[in-house]
Amino acid sequence: MEKLNITHNDMEECSIEKSGVLPIYSVTPFTMLDFPKHTACIVWFSGCNMRCPYCHNPQIVKSKGRGDVGQVMEFLKKRQGLLDGVVLSGGEASAYPGLPAFIRKVKDMGYAVKLDTNGLRPDIIKSHLDAGFLDYVALDYKAPPKKFKHVTGTDKYDLFSQTLDLLCTQKKVEFEVRTTVHTALMDEEDVSTIIRDLEQRGFLGTHAVQNFTHSDERPTLGLMKAQDRLLDIHKLHVPQSFNVVFRNF
Repeated sequence: MEKLNITHNDMEECSIEKSGVLPIYSVTPFTMLDFPKHTACIVWFSGCNMRCPYCHNPQIVKSKGRGDVGQVMEFLKKRQGLLDGVVLSGGEASAYPGLPAFIRKVKDMGYAVKLDTNGLRPDIIKSHLDAGFLDYVALDYKAPPKKFKHVTGTDKYDLFSQTLDLLCTQKKVEFEVRTTVHTALMDEEDVSTIIRDLEQRGFLGTHAVQNFTHSDERPTLGLMKAQDRLLDIHKLHVPQSFNVVFRNF
């Protein structure tokens, strides 16, 4: 269930025309990788409240959006019966004030909704869970507290922590945790600290540790170089209550 990467050409082929109404950068029309047990599309929201140097979507993070609600809904109407899920990604979808109304329209059309989030809006996550808007959540655990600002560009770890606690204590919506690792930013002890924290919070899902992949054709937000070494996954703490999976290693 790795994140489906979009090339520049893909974005041009399926992007929503510019209108300035909704901060949507583009739509990936089909994926079987990003939403477990669902055929889905991905709606990419522009803008983000983090500045992670390894981010592979700087054009999305810095964009102000190119589409409106009507255009997205027309796309989804045409896909009814072909798709059964919609992934909200970015950027950071939860930062968009109009997200509740947007999700309500998507749900009314019969789609299941997955939210990819960095967790900095626990209020939004709670309201969406309470309203039954979400069917699956992928939460990015970027870094432990001591490295959080260094990795994300923000010192709002406490907000992320509230979201993680909220998701761990609710039982209705399945969620996974993802950690992307570039060893110039985090080492084995940092990742083990994250795993131990998840254990202490009673996390029971899947924790995906994702290896940073470098591409000269896709510069990252912080122009990160290729890693000098890979994370040694054999040195990580092994949890007893949940599974850790490794992607791109």
